[in-house]
Amino acid sequence: MLIKKPSDIPSSEITPKSLYLRRREFIQASAAGLVAAGVAACGEEVGAQGGGLAKLPNVKTGSPLSLTSEKPSTYDNITSYNNFYEFAPGAGDGPKQNSKNFKPGNWKIRIDGEVAKPADYQLEDFLKAYTLEECIYRHRCVEAWSLVVPWVGIPMKDVVDKVMPTSRAKYVKMTTLVDPGKFPMQKTDLLPWPYVEGLRLDEARHPLTILAVGIYGEVLPAQNGAPIRLVVPWKYGFKGVKSIVRMEFVENQPKNTWQVMAPNEYGFYANVNPMVDHPRWSQATERHLPGLFKNTKTLMFNGYADQVASLYNGMDLRKNF
Repeated sequence: MLIKKPSDIPSSEITPKSLYLRRREFIQASAAGLVAAGVAACGEEVGAQGGGLAKLPNVKTGSPLSLTSEKPSTYDNITSYNNFYEFAPGAGDGPKQNSKNFKPGNWKIRIDGEVAKPADYQLEDFLKAYTLEECIYRHRCVEAWSLVVPWVGIPMKDVVDKVMPTSRAKYVKMTTLVDPGKFPMQKTDLLPWPYVEGLRLDEARHPLTILAVGIYGEVLPAQNGAPIRLVVPWKYGFKGVKSIVRMEFVENQPKNTWQVMAPNEYGFYANVNPMVDHPRWSQATERHLPGLFKNTKTLMFNGYADQVASLYNGMDLRKNF
């Protein structure tokens, strides 16, 4: 099958400009087929939970953006079963147990590379610069477990547009903080630190892509990627780089951490494709937490095919994994 380069994909095959400019309307229209009662229940659930952390300011009021009628996972489920290799190897409650003393402190985010307006942000100023949105997204990890998470975040397109990428910018490379004092596993050679992830520029600008800064209306717990992380709901969980300190716009495709560690198992794109198994487990079904069994059918693009499939027209999704 023909594989198109990003530069070969016409904008008409990605997402119409009008939809970018009307993000809320786009997502609500996409969700028009949902059962109204189910969406209402999601909103009630979001308002009812939390972990007692600081409430986020500058959050849009009204119903959360949602493309699912599934009930959001509980706060305890979301915060007790995580992948965060800076705190612990593998999935489970290790990140929660090992991050109890984590304090983000004076957090800074550098945005540079092929942009007209590079900037260094203090997180506090970064949050003030953008309106935050509640987004109820299905979250699927590569080990075949899933959750429904009420994220609070910044549409990444808003950030991209503000810094004005040059014509040479094709990708966004994102990097996690290196600080062994905060992240105990960085004292080991478990991974090649820092943790690196990347998106194609059109993926970064898609209306569903957010930089999450909270869940259930509160700041992110440490084990979930505090204080700011990437959320791309149609991709596997390893695409969710956490504790971001740098966003660099680059011309060439960056290698993410798991491509470096296991190139036969992890590719650049990480799109959810239930027809392609991971070398060590099936992707056809998943375990929806807190369930014990893999008895939930995995959906193409994690259920977001109607919104994102056009990004990959002409690509072989078995080779580009």
